[in-house]
Amino acid sequence: MSGFICSRCRASLQRVMHNQKRSINRSVREYSTKPRRANLIDINALLSKSTWSVRSLLPDPNAPPSEEITPAKLHHLLRLSALPLPTSPKEEAEMLKTLHSQLHFVKDIQKVDTEGVEPLQSIRDETEEGVKDITIGMEELKEAFEKEEIEGRNRRPRRRRVEVVDTNEVEDWDVLGTAGEKVELAGGQYFVVRSGKE
Repeated sequence: MSGFICSRCRASLQRVMHNQKRSINRSVREYSTKPRRANLIDINALLSKSTWSVRSLLPDPNAPPSEEITPAKLHHLLRLSALPLPTSPKEEAEMLKTLHSQLHFVKDIQKVDTEGVEPLQSIRDETEEGVKDITIGMEELKEAFEKEEIEGRNRRPRRRRVEVVDTNEVEDWDVLGTAGEKVELAGGQYFVVRSGKE
């Protein structure tokens, strides 16, 4: 198991450790000369057993929903989302059941106390090694810069073509072979597309 944890877990762990430290400090006598190692927590032991389950966030299937969502409201939401309306009453009932469980899940998530927790800006590895892996420096770009030439008055970088593109047998097909009508003008041959209106 990695020794690194995300910022949310770290904040939650700090709250737990702070509460445990307070309770241990109350129970330890003030004149004790022993080093206070009792307040250290084994992270592996703490994270090895779950304290809750995702199932606890789902509504009881036998209990009635706390907030009624009508079929009219469902149809309105589907139209706003540009999703197709249900084709049968059975499909509509299944959609309502799914929507109720999703709303129940979101309400339970909103009850979580997030005071002191930094907002998650993105899901990525925020350890030093993770940041180092995703950082692009001049060394990584050196090869790309070597393939560019600076051209023009505005000094725009242009990619230098190193390899010659082989167009042999690729552009030998007859573009106008399937055209119904062809027109030959001074610039070359063209095909005619007739519209429905004439």
